[in-house]
Amino acid sequence: MKGLANGDLFRSPIVVKIAAFVLVSLAFFYLGKHWTEGSTQLVFFNSRQTSSVSISPNNDKNFDISSLISQNQTESVSEKTFSVPPVQSPPAVPPPPPPDAFQRFGIVNENGTMSDEFEVGEFDPDEVVENWGSENGTKVEKEGSGSDRVHVQKFGFCPSSMSEYIPCLDNTEALKRLKSTEKGERFERHCPAAGLSCLVPPPKNYKSPIPWPKSRDEVWFSNVPHNRLVEDKGGQNWITREKNKFKFPGGGTQFIHGANEYLDRINKMVPDIAFGQNTRVVLDVGCGVASFGAYLLQRNVITMSIAPKDVHENQIQFALERGVPAMVAAFATHRLLYPSQAFDLVHCSRCRINWTRDDGILLLEVDRMLRAGGYFVWAAQPVYKHEEVLEEQWKEMLNLTTRLCWEFVKKDGYIAIWKKPSNNSCYLNREEGTKPPLCDPKDDPDKVWYVDLKPCITQLPENGYGANVSKWPARLQTPPDRLQSIQIDAYISRKELFRAESKYWIEIIEGYVRALHWKKMRLRNVMDMKAGFGGFGAALIEHNLNSWVMNVVPVSGPNTLPVIYDRGLLGVMHDWCEPFDTYPRTYDLLHAASLFSIERKRCNISTIMLEMDRILRPGGRVYIRDSLSVMDELKEIGDAMGWHVTLRDTSEGPHASYRLFIADKRLLRP
Repeated sequence: MKGLANGDLFRSPIVVKIAAFVLVSLAFFYLGKHWTEGSTQLVFFNSRQTSSVSISPNNDKNFDISSLISQNQTESVSEKTFSVPPVQSPPAVPPPPPPDAFQRFGIVNENGTMSDEFEVGEFDPDEVVENWGSENGTKVEKEGSGSDRVHVQKFGFCPSSMSEYIPCLDNTEALKRLKSTEKGERFERHCPAAGLSCLVPPPKNYKSPIPWPKSRDEVWFSNVPHNRLVEDKGGQNWITREKNKFKFPGGGTQFIHGANEYLDRINKMVPDIAFGQNTRVVLDVGCGVASFGAYLLQRNVITMSIAPKDVHENQIQFALERGVPAMVAAFATHRLLYPSQAFDLVHCSRCRINWTRDDGILLLEVDRMLRAGGYFVWAAQPVYKHEEVLEEQWKEMLNLTTRLCWEFVKKDGYIAIWKKPSNNSCYLNREEGTKPPLCDPKDDPDKVWYVDLKPCITQLPENGYGANVSKWPARLQTPPDRLQSIQIDAYISRKELFRAESKYWIEIIEGYVRALHWKKMRLRNVMDMKAGFGGFGAALIEHNLNSWVMNVVPVSGPNTLPVIYDRGLLGVMHDWCEPFDTYPRTYDLLHAASLFSIERKRCNISTIMLEMDRILRPGGRVYIRDSLSVMDELKEIGDAMGWHVTLRDTSEGPHASYRLFIADKRLLRP
């Protein structure tokens, strides 16, 4: 074989290829070295181990990839490397147009990450109906008997002046006919003869309410467009207005430094009060904007905040817009709609009530509702001011509470606290002729619907019913003693009925959470329109749904309110053939089980449905479980009110005698 000449070795194809490969490799080596030593680095891996969550080293670094590539393509390479011919740079690409201004409507920001800083207020387009109008639309159909039936195809709007209409409290004709108003009669229920026949309109520019817990501290001005409380109470740290929102600093007339400090002071004065354990259910009388109740919520205390619709008429509306339990009510001439021994503590801070008038008839109503061994907290000027008139009021209060057998526990600054007796021994040992007298044993202290106040002391049950409730949270699922006093067709099995109802609703709510995504719903102010033993409300707590429930017990059924309060829940007596005492647009969810099949025998279904529309917020939801016999009529009325209605089978299947009515209330605009 002939040897290779001196130049043939380098002209060999194999050697040329190897040399080219080496030169290219060296070129890329120096390019990489230049990149890592002279330019911003892109790091994809980090060999250092830490116990914390890893954050990309590229975080907060900006890269102009086009310029980097261009720079490395045109830069000269060391003489020892293979020369790489320059590559033509592509023409410059114009920058993209700036993105549209990002408007926040939820809790995910423009980068796709969760944020605490967000705005709400706008409704989805499918939740809004424009040009609804004020005229009712009807259709007449011939019945088989030859008579005509009128179907309402659309309910029109009421006049805009009725946007905050409470039928039984705004009945001006009835108020004109009152013989006297000196005892607060004008603040009580005076219902019109006929129910609503139109839809109460929202105020102009109504927005989707701010969700809880942010709503505790701020609400939209456009939803409660009234400055009166700001003007009257702004200096007392109740409420302020900042641009398009009302802000709630958490103060009150007697606790301008904040409700939390005030609550700590009360707990320190009487440690046995033990908010969230011994004290679970509270009544706040003359509540203002309900900051007292709002801050008790974080201590596992539920508060019924009440106030009349007086010169500060929107205070209850503010409370409900904030997501705090409240209703319009007044100490006047009738019993309040709560049972005996309902509240572990009753609170009055400058509530402007003369407790000693008419020999203490109003404080006797407090005594009826206060649980045995419960506390009355009074923060008012007579407690601490030394003016002659106020000192006389203080003496009258001490005299009256002594005759009621209340123990004066402590006075500290402007706060005074009394304790109700735990049994009847003091009542029975009073001197003969002491007033007020004991009530007749035949008087039912739980009978409250349109019942006059009684100028007598309600005796406690000799068997201790109502006094021996468990501490919270055990009391929620513990069958209370007062189950035995409920007038229902059962005796031995009442505890089993109680447990069965609780288990039933826990399973139902579990299905709603799983199949209907209840944990994604806006769910804060909830009403159960036929509450039974309160199983529905208890199930919401068991499933950690961040809401509170107004448990309504209809007058057409057994009075189970004592059991509801013994469980540590709130409730009220009501007749659904009449309007409810709350402002329009105050509830997120209305729930009714087996209500309409009963009430249809007493009043028109449309009357109840129109009242439901009045108190339901736009964007709110209705769940009705009832018999098939009422479903068609419910759907017809729901459609006529502009609701988005669907009918679903229950878990029992398509052949069950019950069905589930689900409706979403849309925002209707004139």
